[in-house]
Amino acid sequence: MARATDRVVADRAATVDAVVEAPAPVQPIDLSDDATVTQVLDLAERVGEVVLASGTAVTDTQQQIEFIASTYGLTKCDIDVTYNSIRISADRGPKMPPASTLRVVQYRSLDFTRLAAVDRLTRRIRRELVPPEEALEALDEITSAPHPYNRWVATFGWALLAAGVALLLNGGLAIAALSFATTVLIDRTNRVLNRRGLPFFFQHMAGGAIATVPAVLVSTYAGGLHLHPGLVIAAGITVLLAGLQLVGGIEDAITGAPITAAARMLEVIMMTGGIIAGIVLVLRAAELLDLTVPSVDMTSARDLTNLPVKVLAGAVTSLAFALACYAERRALAAAAFSGAAATVVYLLVQNAGFGPVVSSGVAATVVGLAGGLLARRALTPPLVVAVAGITPLLPGLRVYRGLYALLNDELVLGLNHMFGAFAVGCALAAGVTLGEWIARDLRRPRIMQRFGTIRRPRLRTVK
Repeated sequence: MARATDRVVADRAATVDAVVEAPAPVQPIDLSDDATVTQVLDLAERVGEVVLASGTAVTDTQQQIEFIASTYGLTKCDIDVTYNSIRISADRGPKMPPASTLRVVQYRSLDFTRLAAVDRLTRRIRRELVPPEEALEALDEITSAPHPYNRWVATFGWALLAAGVALLLNGGLAIAALSFATTVLIDRTNRVLNRRGLPFFFQHMAGGAIATVPAVLVSTYAGGLHLHPGLVIAAGITVLLAGLQLVGGIEDAITGAPITAAARMLEVIMMTGGIIAGIVLVLRAAELLDLTVPSVDMTSARDLTNLPVKVLAGAVTSLAFALACYAERRALAAAAFSGAAATVVYLLVQNAGFGPVVSSGVAATVVGLAGGLLARRALTPPLVVAVAGITPLLPGLRVYRGLYALLNDELVLGLNHMFGAFAVGCALAAGVTLGEWIARDLRRPRIMQRFGTIRRPRLRTVK
């Protein structure tokens, strides 16, 4: 009974992302058995596939793979992780040829429940010395399992996210309700287009167009209501940006994986370009039809007015994002706390006289730190908390304001806002990376005290 209790305590001490260094082999396999070696390499690659597809940085993905391989005795592995492929070459000694394998990552699915389950499996392999064939069966069950709840629940999450962003931007309940309904239409439309195999660029283009049409109609025919329909577009942009791998891309660039960082950032730029293209098409069509193009005021968007409402909206926004990405129930509370903390820190730092870039970076650092520390209690991947936590701070309003200025021949102002949006995105990702590093550094002495000395892996070739 005491041993079982100690195991539970150790499990909670080893957080989901505590797999930061490869252990000494505790269950060495027969390196001359090609079948068993292939099983271990396949297991390590498939674990890496899940975490990489979920937006995890290349360095963390490589460490997960090396952790699995080293547990079974493959301590001399060269691991090459790129944007959509994983290659492992295992040295089996001077008398045997190296074993190598390659796996292409075919999907990009934001399923945080699957990510958390794979992290728990990784810890279980280390703790219980699970045989490779049994671990592969458990991994098959995880990757083939359906989403934990209905797709309409995810649609509700995206719509709730848009409503929360509208409230954060001082949009009021009417704009929040309109953003909610618009996002439901965006999500269901993109789901239909995805089933038909339309590339994601055009799906984002359709989403940007759908977000703009209601705003143009309200601005033209309901001007007497004194609403700010431009905030509907800003909320729609934020929703579409939330699913992109911004954090992973910047973290790859910071941690020394420039090739994969460039690929991920190119994807983010292309998808953002699709959103912008959809918005611009509708706005140009509105001008040709003599409809009113919705404007938006930047001065009153991020201030301390209605602070309790904004803190609540920040928490709801992060919770909604986690819900839309199929996070586990225990992760929802952690995501909500992270979003509220990010909102408070951002508003306080900006009110102290700092600009949006510095405020975003400081808030994201707090989010990354909170994600690493909360993961100890909630057994939730820090990536879930971090990405959800920065969602309220995504620069959707700044992107739209830049577009509006460009369409009105305000070239300098428009480029300034667009560059500012890019700088805010970089600050968010860099802040999350720094916060996670601080949390990991704070936890390392406790982890080593409980599990003993852990071998630090050699530097590998990482792209």
